[in-house]
Amino acid sequence: MMFFSFDTGFSLFSSLFSIAFIVIFGIIIVAAVRGIAQWNQNNHSPRLTVQACITGKRSEHHHHHHDNMDTSSTTYYVTFQVQSGDRMELRVNGWEYGQLAEGDVRNLTFQGTRYLGFERY
Repeated sequence: MMFFSFDTGFSLFSSLFSIAFIVIFGIIIVAAVRGIAQWNQNNHSPRLTVQACITGKRSEHHHHHHDNMDTSSTTYYVTFQVQSGDRMELRVNGWEYGQLAEGDVRNLTFQGTRYLGFERY
């Protein structure tokens, strides 16, 4: 007794492969559209400079393994609190992350979700 023939199994594999390809391609398209939308929103946001205090820092480490090659990357984030009490977490580069300390109070310049600088008064 055979549950499915070779033709049915191949057809099932082909269908699942096609669905997986479409799902993965869809995820890539959605991520690209979201990235472009965020970039556009930042470009249309006003450039603001406000007094802010650093209330937190964090980093995310990503490890990738592809074709017997290991790579890693780190994304850095700093949380700022403005005078109104609102907090915002902005992505910064590694050099800036190393220069900033919790408790620092300076002028924060940003545009939407884009960090532009944190300078003395």
